[in-house]
Amino acid sequence: MPKSPWQRWAEIRASWERSTHLEVPPPRPAAPPEPGGLRIAYLVYRGNPRCGGQGVYTRHLARELVGLGHSVEVFAGQPWPVLDDGVGFTPVPGLDLYRDPDPFRVPHPREFRSSIDLLEFAVMCTAGFPEPRTFSLRVRRLLAQRHGEFDVVHDNQCLGSGLLGMMADGWPLLTTLHHPITVDRVLALSHAENAYRRLTQRRWFGFLGMQMRVAQQLPRVVTVSESSKIDISAQMGVDPSRMTVVPVGVDHTVFRPRPERPRVPGRIMVTSSSDVPMKGLVPLLEALAKLRTEREVELVVIGRPHEGGRVARTIDRLGLSSAVHCVTGISDDELACRYGEAQVAVVPSLYEGFSLPAIEAMACGVPLVATTGGALPEVVGTDGETALLVAPDDAGALAAGIGRILDDDALAARLGEGGRRRVLGRFTWEATARGTAEQYRLLLEDHRRDRSAAEATQPC
Repeated sequence: MPKSPWQRWAEIRASWERSTHLEVPPPRPAAPPEPGGLRIAYLVYRGNPRCGGQGVYTRHLARELVGLGHSVEVFAGQPWPVLDDGVGFTPVPGLDLYRDPDPFRVPHPREFRSSIDLLEFAVMCTAGFPEPRTFSLRVRRLLAQRHGEFDVVHDNQCLGSGLLGMMADGWPLLTTLHHPITVDRVLALSHAENAYRRLTQRRWFGFLGMQMRVAQQLPRVVTVSESSKIDISAQMGVDPSRMTVVPVGVDHTVFRPRPERPRVPGRIMVTSSSDVPMKGLVPLLEALAKLRTEREVELVVIGRPHEGGRVARTIDRLGLSSAVHCVTGISDDELACRYGEAQVAVVPSLYEGFSLPAIEAMACGVPLVATTGGALPEVVGTDGETALLVAPDDAGALAAGIGRILDDDALAARLGEGGRRRVLGRFTWEATARGTAEQYRLLLEDHRRDRSAAEATQPC
């Protein structure tokens, strides 16, 4: 039922009141580099690890880079990142227009302090997503005041137009592009329920044109899988010769088998930071409903579906409210304990550029069912040895795979052991940091060479 003008006005006033009590966390200095180490300005426009894989990547990569002797200062917008000791932090506050509990909010006039704030609100009002552009513009202003304090700038898939300005300002800059957001757009449009939703989805993804133009001009791009590299080249027009694959890691000291936490019979677990179609929660729920006609099962979802969204409506439609339990705000250690209690972990995504939840589950020794969407086969390994692989967007295939593991203890044990061996041999955060640091060195060599060539062509 549509809200009355009075209800809407009351919500706006409540949002304004909430804004008066929000505090920007103070900056903190980065630990200095060890001899030979680099000074890195690391950019992430949404830094919180509970908002998605980019926040997890930020926390662990920054920590391991510091462990290798580099100095890292994270420039981040809301929601704020979680960072380890030694990692510096500079807040880059925006209007936070999508915050809980008042997303798509109307800020109070006193919250507008710059033309960038006005741009951010104006783009939201036209159903667009402004944060990549506006965050990059704000960071460019901050870095312009700090020339000489950093050796390299590392962007984490912001790809805002301000990055080109930073390069024009003389900063050596590379980006991590986890996967092409073009895939998200295609899947969102294919699952739009009516013409109006298709129109708003097209507008929401309007930032993609900017990101593609920026990515095509960056000298060096790090991505996380060969699958992503191929798709980024094909769909975003990035020259593959400027891309390097550096896989993501997992903290195997935290994500480990937990024999002290007994398996709960029939418990299935999935980790998903959002309920967008790409994450495949709807077909997983349909698989759960099918399994419940045959046996007692339950699903633990690490994450919370949007109220009234597709996932919430599917839970109601299938009568699964008593069988689906959502958990949010837990630590990595508690997450690993939850994996220890599950009989099966599932990654039901229609597409993944990598998949942190997959390697976290495998590191915990939990038998995994994953789809063949995107890079998942490349990440999880051989079907039947390290995981069971099924077709994406296929509830019947998911139900069959989960059922096989629930019915076969020997298969479950083999998959759990094989999955952990694969992770320990390939996917650690230290390896991610070493591979990333090598890209910094190559970037700086190219930057010095290009600068010398430009100076040589200048008239005397």
